[in-house]
Amino acid sequence: MTVIADAPENAAPTPAKLELPPLKLGKHTIETPVILAPMAGITNKAFRRLCREYGGGVYVTEMVTSRALVERNTESMRIISHDDDESLRSIQLYGVDPKTVGAAVRLIVEEDRADHIDLNFGCPVPKVTRKGGGAALPWKTDLFTAIIKAATTEAARGDVPLTIKMRKGINEDHLTYIESGKIARDHGVAAVALHGRTASQYYSGKADWDAIARLREALPDMPVLGNGDIWSAEDAVAMVEQTGVDGIVVGRGCMGRPWLFGDLQAAFEGTDTRFRPGLAKVAETVYRHAELLTEYFEDEFKGLRDIRKHMAWYFKGYPVGSDIRSALAQVPTLEVLRELLDQLDLSMPYPGKDAEGQRGRAGSPKKTHLPDGWLSTREMNENHKAMIAAAELDISGG
Repeated sequence: MTVIADAPENAAPTPAKLELPPLKLGKHTIETPVILAPMAGITNKAFRRLCREYGGGVYVTEMVTSRALVERNTESMRIISHDDDESLRSIQLYGVDPKTVGAAVRLIVEEDRADHIDLNFGCPVPKVTRKGGGAALPWKTDLFTAIIKAATTEAARGDVPLTIKMRKGINEDHLTYIESGKIARDHGVAAVALHGRTASQYYSGKADWDAIARLREALPDMPVLGNGDIWSAEDAVAMVEQTGVDGIVVGRGCMGRPWLFGDLQAAFEGTDTRFRPGLAKVAETVYRHAELLTEYFEDEFKGLRDIRKHMAWYFKGYPVGSDIRSALAQVPTLEVLRELLDQLDLSMPYPGKDAEGQRGRAGSPKKTHLPDGWLSTREMNENHKAMIAAAELDISGG
């Protein structure tokens, strides 16, 4: 096995290969059917560039709220910005009001701001679900259908494919994914991505790949994408083999590891190349990431403040002392960042499995925050309709 690193003993005994045809999203053909999942505060233009340089696929923006976009909120317009060389510009929208979602899609289409739009029906965070949004929304079949119809109608005007990302449901007693997938298909959605967890699971436990397989079987006439617990190229191969999905969606597995997309690209090409960077390469990437963030925010302090949360992910498993880790988590300037990185032992090789596996906090199962009476019926009542009309606060990126 070819390992791009200085630790060949970490090589797998046999190469893994992803046997998948190109993914069709409307008029677009995605040669490498890999999607970078939208992640708040992570998948901005700077991080997308780092990932794109390793492999092909679709690289989606952070989630942006429809209302904030329609109002042309400054930060929301920044979130949907793309580099000139992003060949397929992809934006994820969140919304709970069909009219506002439709208006946001119309803005994107009329101003030619994206080649692909994704709708978020999977976010589990309380500030979203307590307003009836994200993973809570598909429970209300009429509202879900109305949003899908409004979005696909506007997207079709510009021949822009629209997809959705969702979870299994609110909890195991309130599953929605099969029905939601069929509604999406019947109203012109180009593909459906399923995160194999419920909202109440948050990111805890194991993703239910069997549910992804069931959705794949239930929707034989449209692309289905799988998401959840893809920490390596080998995990991606296993998901495809177990579920039969048409593509994979990678979220937390790439945090602090933009080279994961290089591993995935290699798996699709059937080669045994894997990126196993030593500490010097990690330090180089961290500094470049900080530079790109500074450019993105047009402010060095904001850029350095943003890079801080990435430090634990980048250096996971590497022998970096607690004092330097603490200083990196508070780094104020590019100059100080360079000084700290220069203190590392840059001759250290890739540390093996300690640097792999789960990234970020899994948390624990928790009761999903929902509007009062949300679960009592699958249809919207007058109170819920009034709440939805006023619900879309500016929570871009949530």
